[in-house]
Amino acid sequence: MVRPLGLPFDPIERAGETWEQRFGPASAMRAATSVFRVQQILLARFDEVLKPHELTFARYEVLVLLTFSRTGQLPLKVIGSRLMVHPTSVTNAIDRLVAAGYVDRRPNPADGRGVLAGITQRGRAVVEVATRALTDLDFGMADLPEAEREALFDILRRVRLGAGDVAGISPADR
Repeated sequence: MVRPLGLPFDPIERAGETWEQRFGPASAMRAATSVFRVQQILLARFDEVLKPHELTFARYEVLVLLTFSRTGQLPLKVIGSRLMVHPTSVTNAIDRLVAAGYVDRRPNPADGRGVLAGITQRGRAVVEVATRALTDLDFGMADLPEAEREALFDILRRVRLGAGDVAGISPADR
């Protein structure tokens, strides 16, 4: 398991106190900084349980997306769009997944310049094993009861919707 830092104080709380002295209310800064810190913690936990399978969480997300697709294959530009990552990141992830035997790459017959990534049987098998590992970890959310997980999702969803993450839906529509 990822070794905690074990700091003698909460750095975000300390920064919040200093922020309030210098700039004013710190609730938004503390919340945003906490989201980023939790993301770092969760990614470290995910990557630790996925490493034995030659996966990072980013590569796992690509495999799951391919698994969820009707045909098991998607254009690289669709993968980038759905996962909200730069095309270079998609290409790097696909290169690693191809090298591991989890994905095949082929020309997209519907787009002469495009490339399709398709999940292999080996890729489908590793998704099953990796998903069990992440589920056993409770996706790093074991410290929160189910009701709080749902509340956290709802709160973060409002932030996402307010930022236009889903076309045509605003936080007020929820």
